[in-house]
Amino acid sequence: MGTGCSQDDLWGKLICTNFKVSFVSHEVLDRQVFQYRNRLLGDHDVPLACVEQLVTVNEAKGKQKVLLSNRKLKFSPTELVLYCKDLRVLRFRFDEAGPESSRKVCLAIAHYAQPTDPRLLFGFEYVGKLYRPPAGEHGGRLQTPLFICPSDWDREVKRTGATEWRVCSVNEGYAVSPSLPEHFVVPASLADQDLKQLSCSFVGQRLPLWCWNHLNGSALVRTAGIRDVAEQRKLEQRVCNAITKSHPKRSSAHKVHLDRSLPSIRDVRASFVRLRQLCAIGPYQESEDKWLSSVESTGWLDNVRAFLQQSVEVVYMLEGKHVSVILQEEEDRDLSCVISCLVQLMLDPHFRSLVGFQSLVQKEWVMGGHRFLDRCNHLKRSEGEESPMFLLFLDCVWQLMRQHPAAFEFTEIYLAVLCDSMWIPVFSTFLFNCPRQWAEYSQDFTQSGQQGEDRAVRFPPVWDWSQQFSLRDQTLFNSPMYVGKGVAARVQNGGVRTFRRAKPKIYSSMVRGTASMQNGVLGAHATLPRRNSLVLRLLSGSETPAQPDSPDSASQCFVRDWLSRPADPHGLLLPELLPSHLQLWRFYFLRWVSEARIARGGPITALHRLSLLVDEIETLQARLRQYGGTSTPPGLPPGSPDPGLTHRMPSEQSKMYFKTGPLAGPPQQPEYLSSSFPFSPVGNLSRPSTLGTPLSKLLSGAGL
Repeated sequence: MGTGCSQDDLWGKLICTNFKVSFVSHEVLDRQVFQYRNRLLGDHDVPLACVEQLVTVNEAKGKQKVLLSNRKLKFSPTELVLYCKDLRVLRFRFDEAGPESSRKVCLAIAHYAQPTDPRLLFGFEYVGKLYRPPAGEHGGRLQTPLFICPSDWDREVKRTGATEWRVCSVNEGYAVSPSLPEHFVVPASLADQDLKQLSCSFVGQRLPLWCWNHLNGSALVRTAGIRDVAEQRKLEQRVCNAITKSHPKRSSAHKVHLDRSLPSIRDVRASFVRLRQLCAIGPYQESEDKWLSSVESTGWLDNVRAFLQQSVEVVYMLEGKHVSVILQEEEDRDLSCVISCLVQLMLDPHFRSLVGFQSLVQKEWVMGGHRFLDRCNHLKRSEGEESPMFLLFLDCVWQLMRQHPAAFEFTEIYLAVLCDSMWIPVFSTFLFNCPRQWAEYSQDFTQSGQQGEDRAVRFPPVWDWSQQFSLRDQTLFNSPMYVGKGVAARVQNGGVRTFRRAKPKIYSSMVRGTASMQNGVLGAHATLPRRNSLVLRLLSGSETPAQPDSPDSASQCFVRDWLSRPADPHGLLLPELLPSHLQLWRFYFLRWVSEARIARGGPITALHRLSLLVDEIETLQARLRQYGGTSTPPGLPPGSPDPGLTHRMPSEQSKMYFKTGPLAGPPQQPEYLSSSFPFSPVGNLSRPSTLGTPLSKLLSGAGL
């Protein structure tokens, strides 16, 4: 931590509320033309739920201390360092503040940043007194199904053509399983009484949960482990028989044991801690060779590759082998959420639209019972339960998006904003461990209100983006490469649209020879075998040759065949998984690192140019519709130019954030653009010399 002063230092007040830490600058900052703002947070605000660790420092005494809510502060801090869960590191100095003021603000932050009960989270205060569902500006909230009622599940069953599956309400009132939703989809051959009997044998009473259906009749199902080892084989056979009956060809289901083939939640957390140390805490390495090797050594990209590889193998079973797949995990609340979503993203273009993606997360993560409260560690109870599984999933989505940009309606800005929303303890999406916990806390909170007081709990889902952003700012979520293609609906005229091959393929164990290298250079058409692939095992002699029906080698042929042809952005999508194909998500992990920021550079420059092009096309289309196909606008002589050619009708909202202006020359790139846009802060609180002024009052009447 530095102590020197800089011309970039900001002077102001550091304030703590029960929601956030706010730095209010005394200086008048140049906001320029850029007006992208979060309605809940200011430029220098940090939600308390986003605070990972507080470190107080007294340089004169050479002391530093990690501050907890139940610890006393025995020295007057001269500096406060906030390590945030979104990878920010904020430093505040109290050179001009009194010792009592600096101690109070540090203790206040430690107290409110570490609540012990969910009801102490700001979300309950927000929904109880402040939040009212918006009347008009809903920002997609009303379009995204929440899968709380049976009709949402029924529409999804019909959309995918799952004729042998039904919506059941056996868990109504959470009578069967505490972590499953009240309504979900099961094989039509299983009666409610059968489900009640089967539930007792599964971990957490979590019955098999239908996820998705392929056009060929294959189903994707997730399930928890079986508790009774003695009855395991009998129960598995019963469940598999029910899933087999739902397949039009009565094909046997293929089971995937995710706990055996994927990194654990602790492995994922350990790799993230190493990556966070590299990107946010340690000094930024400008040397590319050291940087790449350091990123590789964290193991984060290995985990990303493992989850994508497992998803590809499941896709092969559904698309290539035409068999149903059962994803089995001990509790069915972490690994299965990631894999089931990635598989559906690769197979179903509907989930690559903005509303479709939101419905996918709502269905598989929120209603699927992912432990957001524990995995985000909102209550600071146990670091052993904390794990960035949702961030890992978003990173996998970004890898797909980077390789197939035209297939996704949303941008990486949307993914980053969605991830950041986990640390705003207001949205029901990320506040609870399961739907039942949400229902119980909502009911208890409502009943605790005084008689006659409006205490109805209306937790907004994160999909109500109007809570955070204006409609204008929400256009940054829209990808210009996707606009104009229309919604990628899978159901057209009663049929389900999917990726189809030109002719049937038979995938055998015959694999292409390995790439030859001369002087360390690959041939023109050579490809390197993936890590731990069958090809490498055959070369090393560590494994016996593959059998004719080996799913590993056949899946490689399936992928190779798909990669040999042009990809359909509205069909099947598969990722390339060589080390050179997977990259660090620099936009998310390095957006707060000033040394890594590229002024007027980075991917945003391409998005800016494409957005202008799309906006101009939309403007021309609007004018054509306005004039009804006439060659000259009414009231103008034939051949006269249209003075308002580049202006859209007022009633038509542009889908692009960046818009074209009058035709006065080529558009200029805004000066505020950078590789971290729109997260470039006004001023820089990550520098080691941000100064604070004395605080005359702090949280008047609030007890610590």
